[in-house]
Amino acid sequence: MFSITVRDHVMVAHSFRGEVFGPAQQLHGATFLVDATFRRRELDADNIVVDIGLATQELGAVLSDLNYRNLDDHPAFSGINTSTEFLAKVIADRLADRVHAGAFGEGARGLAALAVTLHESHVAWAGYERSL
Repeated sequence: MFSITVRDHVMVAHSFRGEVFGPAQQLHGATFLVDATFRRRELDADNIVVDIGLATQELGAVLSDLNYRNLDDHPAFSGINTSTEFLAKVIADRLADRVHAGAFGEGARGLAALAVTLHESHVAWAGYERSL
C-alpha cells in the first residue's frame, strides 16, 4: 500500500462532561498537530497517491471550520464530548466527503483509505482510519 501524509494544526477550546475527564471538564484550550494520511494500492497514472498540494489545501479547508473555535458552542457538536479520538473521526469523515465530491481531483478516486492522527503533545496522540 502506498501512502502520503500532509500535516497542519488546529487550535480549539472545549470542555468535557464526566468525571473521567478530571480537570478537563473545565473549559481549556488545545492545539493539535494534525496528520492526514492517504493510502492506495496502486499509484495513479501520474505515479502519485494524491496531489500533495490539493491534500494540504483540503486538510486546511476542513480544519478552518474548527480553528480558533470553542467547540462547546459549535452547532455540530452540541452535547458531545469532543475528545481527540472523536475529532480525528470528524476530520477523516469530512476529508472523505471532499474526496468523494471530487475536491482532490479525478486521480483521488483510486484512494483506498485515509487516516487522521491528532497529536495532543509529543507524548500523546489519537487517530482514526477509514476506507474510502
